[in-house]
Formats: sequence, C-alpha cells, structure tokens
Amino acid sequence: MSPIIRIVEGNLLDQNVDVIVNAWNRNIIPWWLFLPQGVSGAIKRYGGYEPFRELAKYGLIPLGGAVHTTAGKLPFRGIIHVAGINLFWFATEYSIRKSVCSAIALAKEKSYRSIAFPLIGAGTGGASQQKTLNMILEEVEHSEFDGEVIIVKFKKS
Repeated sequence: MSPIIRIVEGNLLDQNVDVIVNAWNRNIIPWWLFLPQGVSGAIKRYGGYEPFRELAKYGLIPLGGAVHTTAGKLPFRGIIHVAGINLFWFATEYSIRKSVCSAIALAKEKSYRSIAFPLIGAGTGGASQQKTLNMILEEVEHSEFDGEVIIVKFKKS
C-alpha cells in the first residue's frame, strides 16, 4: 500500500499527526550550548527541553540517521530527529534522502500512522527548497509506509 502524501504551507508544529521530524545537528554540539533555529528552535520554545535531554543520550548520530524522543509539551506522540546536515552545516542529497528513509523506518517501527516532515536541510543546511521537496517526495513514494505523510513548506502565520 502506498502512503497518502500531502504538501502544505504552514508550521510543522500545527500539523495533526502522530509524529514530527526535526532536522538536527548530529549531536555534535550539545543541545544546551546550541542555539536552535527553525524547527529545533520552535520545538525548544513550545515543547520544552525534555526532547533535547533525551536526544543527548544517543550520542553522535550518523549522517542521515534518526532517533526517537518524546514530544515534551507538544501534542505529538513523539519526535523523530534526523541528522540531515553534515559537519560543515550543509545538507546533501545523501543526507536528505537517507534522513527521510531513516525517519520513515522509525515511524513504521513505532507503528505511527501519520508523520510530518519539514524541508530537511532547506534552512540552515542551504539546500534548495524545490530540490529538497522533490527528494523527500521521491523517497516517501518509494517507501513502504502505509500511513499519511505531510510535507510542510514553512510559512509564517
């Protein structure tokens, strides 16, 4: 069965899904030293510190890898943090595609039925929004995830 895919403009934290994806820094810089921006900054502001404290316990995340934490004060069942940016703070085709595959695999493992992705690497990582969107779409379409996938193009409200 194929996933149901929707592309929306808005805020990742406003999506009605089981789990959201956060593009993270591979845990190279400790969360308490790092001034998160974008999705990570919003999670820290609205969800609190708990997801990042949990994330710290995983140590270095391989490029394109994914780890699961609770959602803190956010209304989701969890957060999947993906290492979508390399050591030079750039997103590559490999890091984006691998991050999507890793997040989908973890969502399946946790029996989530819906997941929302930001445009991984299109902010701090410097990747083109359109190319990122296309790569995420291709990976999701070729996945065996049979739930709903929302890809969120950030738009300030």
